[in-house]
Amino acid sequence: MIAQEKEVNLRLQPNVRSFWSTATQLSFPSAMWRLPNEQTRYFLTSFSERPLQAKVDLDELPAGFSIAPFKNPQGSTTYFLPADLLLTFDSKNHIVKTIQQPGEFDDDWQKFQQILKNKVAKQASSKIQSEAVGDSEAEKKRFVSTVENAVRQINETDLLKVVLSRKKTFKINDDRDINLIFDKLCDAYPTAFVSAVYLPHLKQVWLGASPEILVSQDEHGIFKTMSLAGTQPAYDDKKRPIAEAEASWRQKEIEEQALVSRYIINCFKKVRVREYDEVGPRTAQAGNLMHLRSMFAVDTQLINFPELTSVMLDLLHPTSAVCGMPKEAATKLIYETENYDREFYSGYLGPVNVEQSTHLFVNLRTMKLQDSLATLYAGCGITADSDPEKEWIETEMKCQTIENALF
Repeated sequence: MIAQEKEVNLRLQPNVRSFWSTATQLSFPSAMWRLPNEQTRYFLTSFSERPLQAKVDLDELPAGFSIAPFKNPQGSTTYFLPADLLLTFDSKNHIVKTIQQPGEFDDDWQKFQQILKNKVAKQASSKIQSEAVGDSEAEKKRFVSTVENAVRQINETDLLKVVLSRKKTFKINDDRDINLIFDKLCDAYPTAFVSAVYLPHLKQVWLGASPEILVSQDEHGIFKTMSLAGTQPAYDDKKRPIAEAEASWRQKEIEEQALVSRYIINCFKKVRVREYDEVGPRTAQAGNLMHLRSMFAVDTQLINFPELTSVMLDLLHPTSAVCGMPKEAATKLIYETENYDREFYSGYLGPVNVEQSTHLFVNLRTMKLQDSLATLYAGCGITADSDPEKEWIETEMKCQTIENALF
């Protein structure tokens, strides 16, 4: 069935907050997002108890939102939220467009509207109270030891790079305002993909501000991906911003980013795509950090390869920016040494076939809210030149990106 554009028949103009609150009260899987360098915001909900699990196939899936875990063999554990209700909001939080699936969801839509009416005039605002969980010194000691072990393996084996991660956990109050966190992320990180995803069957909300495109394809069939690696502060010791043109990079970061670029090019070679544009590497700021970034683009219509985005998604995930090289050896070391499940961290997420475009981002600078806990995630690329103490500091800086919006 074809989705229909409809007006929301309410006396007061509902905002994103009231829609999100209604969806969570009804336990409908939902997502809201804002694309990099844009003002438009989107809200999507699926009138179901749990999202579908489906491989991302751009030729088959309707409009919706996907979120996939780091461990995702053959893409089979990807969650997909069909856009049973899709709304577009402008920069003033006014509804620009409403698209609702006809017929089969009319009862759910009526129920949704009834609850929505009671929430339109309400404004939620709550400051999150927090308390760190765990021994930070013990966590630092464990992480540094893990990095030291990885450096040894890189020096003694064919492993070139491995991306190791850690998490920070806080106890938080139960009346946190997801929309307030989302707004703070949008304001603080205008060049990032900002998102919030509610998965009621897991009792989880995932929030983040990712700087890294995994795959995208616009309405004109232009495919894009990027290699993003290397990290340094965007501010000096006196908290003054460092101009991107003045950033200096060590050999370690240059080689780390080059490994990711080479991996993307090898994926193009596997599917015999030679007609691609590459721009970079260039310094790019993402919040309080700067990275090295190269952009790749392919005109899928020109080369008559409309399924390229789906094919590259299978080849790229997990990229060497979140896993390492060679992929198999790096993955094995991650599973053996990280001693926790990354879940959706370093997986991917984003809108699929919304307004004839797909934008899937690596799930970085992210946190999970579940029960009364907020879990923040951060990782860093380990090479033969890595300094374990500096790698720990890098993860602290990356956690700060999302921590600033939480508290």
